[in-house]
Amino acid sequence: MKVTENDGKLTIRLDGRIDSNNAAGMEKEIFDILSPGREGSILFDAENLEYISSAGLRVLMKVRKAAGRKVDIINVSREVYDIFETTGFTEMFNVKKAYRCINVDGLEVIGRGFFGTVYRMDDETIVKVYKGKDSIPMIENEKKMAKKAFLSGIPTAISYDIVRVGEDYGSVFELLNAKSFHELAQSGTLPLSEIIMQYTDLLKLVHSTRPGKGTFPSYREKFLGFLEVVSKHLTDKQREKLKELLTAMPDEDGVVHGDIQMKNVMLVEDEPMLIDMDTLGLGNPVFDFAGLYVTYQLFEEDDPDNAMSFLGMSNEFVDALWNHILDGYFDFEDDEERQRTIEKIALTAEIRFLFLLESTELKSGELGKKRIAHTLEHIDELLETVTELNI
Repeated sequence: MKVTENDGKLTIRLDGRIDSNNAAGMEKEIFDILSPGREGSILFDAENLEYISSAGLRVLMKVRKAAGRKVDIINVSREVYDIFETTGFTEMFNVKKAYRCINVDGLEVIGRGFFGTVYRMDDETIVKVYKGKDSIPMIENEKKMAKKAFLSGIPTAISYDIVRVGEDYGSVFELLNAKSFHELAQSGTLPLSEIIMQYTDLLKLVHSTRPGKGTFPSYREKFLGFLEVVSKHLTDKQREKLKELLTAMPDEDGVVHGDIQMKNVMLVEDEPMLIDMDTLGLGNPVFDFAGLYVTYQLFEEDDPDNAMSFLGMSNEFVDALWNHILDGYFDFEDDEERQRTIEKIALTAEIRFLFLLESTELKSGELGKKRIAHTLEHIDELLETVTELNI
């Protein structure tokens, strides 16, 4: 039995078969490890556990009772999990299944985002692979958010499995013959006017959905948090004015997706469906349009190749796409109203972009410095004309 201890967490790795022949020896070994006075949480890693009988289960019960503290069991195979579930252990212990391992080499990439890559596994299944070993909380949070959104009437794909992909983890969705709206716009499979109409109709549905205050985090509060992170780049005047504009926004309860670019909207059997739901919140639609503005306008400003490298589209096509989305969503009375709306979106987007730069490696190098400098210039210019952020 291998034992490790890290940050107060004792990990005991179970191996092979545990039955009446060796349960007593296992019990003695574990209780020798759990010496009097030892504190901290206990974790059983069952990755190499092939079978456990009722005798072995009784040992785990004794450990839980004697420890008087939290006991988790992780990396449980599906066969062993069935034993835990049948005997009621999943109600008494925090038991987590082992993640199925898959290989994405050679799979079609249907989307790349800041936090991960979406692959098509087959005609019915896609997997979003998140960067980094610590992505499980993000994946589980997305699943929880997606369920809430679905129950609120927003068409969304809900992950049915978490998988391991090398050192990373992924979330698996069943999306029959799905294509992202980004793919559709890029390929010309459907007329652009039809794509824009379906896409903006979905945006309106999302923004008009009101699941109730407290269901999702407040985007106004989230952006006030962004402001704290980037405050070292701002003058006192800029910081106070931006805080005043954000604080003055009403506490709206419409849903905001948070990253509703076309890569995160899938067409599934002629029905638009959202993925990437971990950024859901409540607030004014300006917060969603700020995200679109960052993706379709700000990234390309100081890096003209970004549109092609990240989106696979020319700058001209991306600009046209942005303008089509604006005109498809809003019913502007005149050019003056259109310009006022864009300025509100742009100022909100500059806060988001500055936060993104400051909180990631994007701030590094000459390009990062140039982007930060230009963002601050834009904030100065926009604060001269923008008196409120609601759209």
